[in-house]
Amino acid sequence: MSTAILTGQPVPGSSLEGDLRSLGFDVRLAAEAGDAETLLAAVPADQRVAVVDARFVGHLHALRLGLTDPRFAASALPGAVSVQPEGRRALTRAVARESSASGGLAVATDNLAERLTAALDTDGVAVFRPELGTLVATVPTDPQERNEARQAVSAVDDEAVRLRSAVKARDGFFTTYCISPYSRYIARWCARRGLTPNQVTTASLLTALIAAGCAATGTRAGFVAAGLLLLFSFVLDCTDGQLARYSLQYSTLGAWLDATFDRAKEYAYYAGLALGAARGGDDVWALALGAMILQTCRHVVDFSFNEANHDATANTSPTAALSDKLDSVGWTVWVRRMIVLPIGERWAMIAVLTALTTPRITFYALLVGCAFAATYTTAGRVLRSLTRKARRTDRAAQALADLADSGPLVELLVRLARGTVRIVAPLSAAVGGVLVVTSALLWGAGWQTVLCAVGYVLLSALAVVRPLKGALDWLVPPFFRAAEYLTVLVLAAKADVNGALPAAFGLVAAVAYHHYDTVYRIRGNAGAPPHWLVRAIGGHEGRTLLVTVLAALLTAAQFKVALTALAVAVALLVLVESIRFWVSSGAPAVHDEGEPA
Repeated sequence: MSTAILTGQPVPGSSLEGDLRSLGFDVRLAAEAGDAETLLAAVPADQRVAVVDARFVGHLHALRLGLTDPRFAASALPGAVSVQPEGRRALTRAVARESSASGGLAVATDNLAERLTAALDTDGVAVFRPELGTLVATVPTDPQERNEARQAVSAVDDEAVRLRSAVKARDGFFTTYCISPYSRYIARWCARRGLTPNQVTTASLLTALIAAGCAATGTRAGFVAAGLLLLFSFVLDCTDGQLARYSLQYSTLGAWLDATFDRAKEYAYYAGLALGAARGGDDVWALALGAMILQTCRHVVDFSFNEANHDATANTSPTAALSDKLDSVGWTVWVRRMIVLPIGERWAMIAVLTALTTPRITFYALLVGCAFAATYTTAGRVLRSLTRKARRTDRAAQALADLADSGPLVELLVRLARGTVRIVAPLSAAVGGVLVVTSALLWGAGWQTVLCAVGYVLLSALAVVRPLKGALDWLVPPFFRAAEYLTVLVLAAKADVNGALPAAFGLVAAVAYHHYDTVYRIRGNAGAPPHWLVRAIGGHEGRTLLVTVLAALLTAAQFKVALTALAVAVALLVLVESIRFWVSSGAPAVHDEGEPA
């Protein structure tokens, strides 16, 4: 239960007290500043507390936005301020100062809530002020103003505003026009029945897993059912975020589930398609693994570029200016969003092709579409980086170093080489990746490949020997991801033994999960996963070298078993640590409103 302290004399006919109770607040009345101090002291330290001017007039949803959002330690709107337990000390100090200064005088016309908000700002507390748009939130000072404010409230349907604001501000064409027009009403239906976003997210995952199971049957009926269920899973995927925004139910666990389940659903579906194709005598595991690698590398490009430029200064370029100019022309915005094949368009394409064609055709279309999208987005970002006069910060360099996922071998070499070598970081990473992947293609499971993997380790160390602050240094993590994943793919394919590619699929999936987990920790300003974990799973260079050594030492059948064991070991380590972190009190409540996935 949260507590709202209503300051001043209640206004006859006001619905404020009832509105606050409907939002879950236990309402207490304070006629004087001293009363407010006494009431605040009586509120348990682990509860949210709000101070609201009794003269407040506004929409219920304005109060909800300003007083109940769990993501912020303190939030405010005109005539009201609310703090979480972490902001209580600052609020207590501010109320004590007000009580002492007032000498016990009545606060009905003193705008106590406004002064407390200003005091929190002065005390260094970050006070969130929601964008209200057409919603009304005001403190009238006379009957005429009150009457005008009430008329303004009546003129705007706050439920309609609440439904519109539940939809993600920036989304793909398919999601915006084919899903959100009705999924928002599903979100409202869920809210009114007490369902939580986490429950909807879990339902979406289960639906996608059932879809993958249907695809794995290898029958036409199974493929049709899989396509329909995948679309329904996406509807639920949109609904969980809309439910979170509609009811302001944000949580650290929800952030983790939402961040990871999309990838788990998509990649499990790839595996289901591959199993279904195998039942029909068509081996498409290499295509399934290639699709997962391409999609993961696309995301790493997005993440690395955004982190490199997150807080860069002088962050402008002619290319960015052209992009902003194109955004002013409505139709170009949707074309550009569609050609990058965001999750809505991508899942719709996969679902339709699954139902109407074969897994092989589905993967071919997916690979072509994602390759085009990756080329388009990466080329644009390279142009921006080359024309941008940006100075990148130490935070950005550290984020890129964390995304690089360097292990103990690279750490040792960096310590030995620091201060003695100057090299272009992305060039070194690219050359190393090409070296090891090409050697795997040419020689497969041979000691020549192992030797080239050693060269990859050396070049990887050279790439990160200096802070990654160069214009194109954000390309280093994507080059590392592509090198590691493709090496596993090529060696598993060349093993030419039944089960090697599914084992490689499992290994890449486990490692990719670790890399996504790293991204969302960084986005939440929680830093990278613990150093012991990165060391324990070897870093990208250690895993790449290990896979080449195993391929050279073992028979094809033994190599398959080794890949399986490695996949299980990595998955257990990263999942246990990830779950421990995301359910802990220190996990960030990341809420993604950015680029479509």
